[in-house]
Amino acid sequence: MAELHHPDIEKIELVDVLAALGHPIRLDIARALASGEERFCGEISPDVPKSSMTSHWRILRESGVIHQRRAGRKLYLTLRRAELESRFPGLLDIVLDRVAESSGE
Repeated sequence: MAELHHPDIEKIELVDVLAALGHPIRLDIARALASGEERFCGEISPDVPKSSMTSHWRILRESGVIHQRRAGRKLYLTLRRAELESRFPGLLDIVLDRVAESSGE
């Protein structure tokens, strides 16, 4: 299987992160990973077709928002919270808190 590309922290661009998080499904993925736990990709948004999710995971990974790890035939996801916090202090908290506020949580 091909190696998954994860951008180095210094190459992550704010516009790419915001564009990735600008889609409701990708924002839901980030929220699902906000606790810091690694999650199996199949348990996040199980009602969305796998082909669509693959595209969303790729966009999040290539923008630097998530890290994907292969384990056999499965993919596991984590939010690159610490790296994003060092690159864009407070950004994730602001974005994820705004979503929680607007959804009534």
